[in-house]
Amino acid sequence: MVANLLRLKLLLLRNSLKRSTAQLIGVILGGLYGLGILSLLVVGLVLLGSADVEFIRTVLVIGGSAAVLGWLVIPIAATGIDMTLDPARFVTFAIPMRQLLAGLVLGGLVGIPGVVTLIASLAQVLTWIRYPAAALTALVCGLVAVLLCVVASRLVTTAVSSMTGSRRFKDVNGIIAFIPLIFLGPIIGGVTAGFQNSPGFASSLADVLAWTPLGALWAAPADVAAGEAGLAVARFLIGAATLALFLVLWSRSLSHALVTPPYNAVTKRAGGNLGFLGRFPATPAGAVTARALTYWFRDPRYSASLVIIPFVAVLLFFSGGASGEAFAFLGPITAFLMAWSISADISYDNTAFSLHVSTGVSGRDDRSGRAAALLVFALPITLVFTLVPLVVAGRIGDAPAMLGLSLGLLLTGAGLSSVVSARYTYNVPLPGESAFKTPPGTNFTMFAVQFIGWLVMLLLALPEIVLAIAYLVTGNMLFGWLALLVGVALGAILLVVGIRMGGRWYDRRAPELLLAVSANR
Repeated sequence: MVANLLRLKLLLLRNSLKRSTAQLIGVILGGLYGLGILSLLVVGLVLLGSADVEFIRTVLVIGGSAAVLGWLVIPIAATGIDMTLDPARFVTFAIPMRQLLAGLVLGGLVGIPGVVTLIASLAQVLTWIRYPAAALTALVCGLVAVLLCVVASRLVTTAVSSMTGSRRFKDVNGIIAFIPLIFLGPIIGGVTAGFQNSPGFASSLADVLAWTPLGALWAAPADVAAGEAGLAVARFLIGAATLALFLVLWSRSLSHALVTPPYNAVTKRAGGNLGFLGRFPATPAGAVTARALTYWFRDPRYSASLVIIPFVAVLLFFSGGASGEAFAFLGPITAFLMAWSISADISYDNTAFSLHVSTGVSGRDDRSGRAAALLVFALPITLVFTLVPLVVAGRIGDAPAMLGLSLGLLLTGAGLSSVVSARYTYNVPLPGESAFKTPPGTNFTMFAVQFIGWLVMLLLALPEIVLAIAYLVTGNMLFGWLALLVGVALGAILLVVGIRMGGRWYDRRAPELLLAVSANR
């Protein structure tokens, strides 16, 4: 049965690669990347063997702890991504629990992360080659550590499987899981500063991690090399006990998941509550505006854009402080990002776009309704994110130029996005999927549309950009007020032109658009 599960894993992987050329290329690139990382790790571990025992211990404990933590955290961040051996798929099969556990553990090693972790763990034997007893300990502890990584990953995956059926859980989890990636730069910078400012920081951190399940197994070989056999046994027992505990918890959680269907609560609404549909005029454009706003506040693929914006503000603030140049440009950056966020709105509609086609919504109503929905919240956010940083930095005199730049980018970008989304479609995450998932078949078209669209937006907003730069260089307020005037007037004109051009494209190829977005399933 275990062999059958492994064959199933390999078969599913092979079939997924045959299904999409883009996915095959992605796997090949990922494999080359993993091979490069693995080569660096192996060479580094071999060279590390020439250092003293304390330094080897510090490096291995911190690196190994990071690996175990990664196996614990990544499954939570990736719950919106399909897994080939998802335990929920075995609900109807009477597979003995022990064989199912063994098959899932071994299946977890089939893949780039599993292979890299396994080989890197075994390569630490070469690090301790000068100490035969420590090398033998490293071999045993490395294998146990790999099992701990896989079992911990599967435990987390199974534990949240009952919640992943909830749409709300997927929405919140997909957005929250992306937050650490946003702060990855500041986190790395802070840790680097800690290492630089405190020579004993790394050693102290390793001492703490060595007594936790994250780093105990990685510290045991160093204890053997230092002649502390008792400490090595104690740390091995910590790791082995953690593995045994995780196996028991995983077995029970899996047993529960296989007999208990996921719970998906149904949202209850009071009768007669039409939401945004009751707050806008009973016109085609008003209906489209209400529908688009509903998407913005309930669909994570839209709302993720809004959640990320405050974290962009935090990044800009910490990158240069409240008085830094970067923080002062928060408004224009926010306007740029939000304006482009509707450039794929028809692609995000997927088959729901049939509502617009079947009811005969005109292109102008569709384009104006979606742009209005964006401006309902994007306009006040842009104003706040433009003025507040200037007040905090004591640069309120720059307000006219910055407002002109921000409003120009927002209005111009909304008009351009109205044209782009009616002209180009490409694969995007389907409704209910993770907002940050990269769907199969994502190709050069998407990247070309994004890159060229950004360049066109900057070219269309070039007049206010030049005037804002002239103001910042010369300090002449005339350029600042001209930037505000040109940004608002030219932006409004380009918004109207974009809605009309996008509306004509929409009317001309609405059936083709429906066919294209339906095929993305």
